[in-house]
Amino acid sequence: QVQLVESGGGLVQPGGSLRLSCAASGTIFSIYSVGWFRQAPGKQRELVASITSGGNTHYAASVEGRFTISRDNAKNTVYLQMSNLNSEDTAVYYCNLVTRTTWAPWNDVWGQGTQVTVSS
Repeated sequence: QVQLVESGGGLVQPGGSLRLSCAASGTIFSIYSVGWFRQAPGKQRELVASITSGGNTHYAASVEGRFTISRDNAKNTVYLQMSNLNSEDTAVYYCNLVTRTTWAPWNDVWGQGTQVTVSS
């Protein structure tokens, strides 16, 4: 089984930046596509960014141009660099393995996530 642990969240002012990390263990991480998801209170979980095993990326329209997803396979880690944050980015952020064609998670098992709060 694969285990994913998110970290790097926190409180940031509007316009600020954060870098989230998703560390994996228990599988050959480098062969899988990985997505970052977020869920705000009262809202459904949504995909915000994804990256394939080959490094191709995909972004939701709401974050395109502000967020950058990357991976370091040697460290079994996927990152989400977030810039120019606004209040709409406030959510719990999760990572998971996703399919390349639809970006759907391989399963519905989620970790604890990491909280991002954008507030002045």
